[in-house]
Amino acid sequence: MPAVARTAASIRTSTPSPTTSATDVRHLPGSPGLRRTQLALFGAGLATFLLLYSTQALLPSLSAGLHLTPGQASWTVSAASIGLAVAVIPISALSERFGRTRIMTVSVFAAVAIALVLPFTGDLATLTALRALQGVALAGLPATAMAYLAEEVHPTALASAMGLYVAGNSIGGMSGRLLSGVVAGAYGWRAGLATVAVAALVCAVAFRLLIPRARCFRPGPVNPRALWRTVTGHVANPLLARLFALGLLFMTVFGAVYTVLGYRLVAAPFGLPQGVASSIFVVYLVGTLASAASARVGARLGRRGALYAAVATTSLGLLLTLPQSLTLTLIGLVLITAGFFTGHCVASAAVGRTATHGRAQASALYLAAYYLGNSVGGAAGADAYHSVGWVGTVAVALAAMALAGGVTFYGTLRARPSRRSLGVTA
Repeated sequence: MPAVARTAASIRTSTPSPTTSATDVRHLPGSPGLRRTQLALFGAGLATFLLLYSTQALLPSLSAGLHLTPGQASWTVSAASIGLAVAVIPISALSERFGRTRIMTVSVFAAVAIALVLPFTGDLATLTALRALQGVALAGLPATAMAYLAEEVHPTALASAMGLYVAGNSIGGMSGRLLSGVVAGAYGWRAGLATVAVAALVCAVAFRLLIPRARCFRPGPVNPRALWRTVTGHVANPLLARLFALGLLFMTVFGAVYTVLGYRLVAAPFGLPQGVASSIFVVYLVGTLASAASARVGARLGRRGALYAAVATTSLGLLLTLPQSLTLTLIGLVLITAGFFTGHCVASAAVGRTATHGRAQASALYLAAYYLGNSVGGAAGADAYHSVGWVGTVAVALAAMALAGGVTFYGTLRARPSRRSLGVTA
């Protein structure tokens, strides 16, 4: 963090400007350093999402084994998201003092240590408390990784690097759900959690071995007043505030759908076994492709055009899941996943470009909103499903997409006067 005497407007970040000599050492497209950075953070993303959603595919098994309602079981997912959302800003601030690499390393190994304990828990309260602590531990990864990329990667390679990092998130999310669900179907939920913990440990070790030494980071003291000025300055920025809201709303949809999905697939009329129902998470591969393609979509349609496309794709997917058809449900999930990851990639990349200072804090605010959306969506979607069925979950998600469309449209209206003042036609 910057020194006490500096104001929010002049807070130094460790990200060098294009006019400084440090620009010359940032990783360029095609360079060995960029490849190592991408692989390392791909591994970090895998570990993060292996752990963050490790219980989501297990919810029907947890409900049966611990005699829980869907809403109660969903707290094992929401607790981790809440822990991450609460801790992401202060822990990302520590990365300004102690370094991005060090904070990411401590975070991922602490989260893995907790994961190794989870299979031995025996009640909902203990499991939920440990999951919340695991979310706090994971808070040192996402925003810090985004800040690391913004500092160490040349702007010409940033969009693709960010896309690959988010792709790692999507594969981790898929693998965690798939591994835990399939193993749980054969050996129980404890074995499912243990398998995920071991896989995350492998990813954590790979990350530590591959991550290049930071060359552009400059440490500064952690000052709460300066942090507060930076955070409030970002929240007061209209464009950043809209991007934060979009992260929350897109993740509300994703949290609602994927928290409840397992319950719907094992119930009538589908009646799939636990292991087969968990295999549906292979749809996450669509998220990997959408993440990698998001830079091209944004280049072709513009930021707001890509966001409109993401909202429309997600909404159509939600509607397709309403009929009692497994085929239509699968097609709908593909569209929901593609739309979500496109919207998330576009919004998160825009945060890094919009913030002119305190990028770690800007990324942290985005992620705090994002994971709060997951908690809200998971809890609201599960309660709606328990009350009125799948149609209730879809209604929650469609309401979030309607708000996301409204936020984007408001941004479009705000942009028109500026465009006209510059002599640019809409």
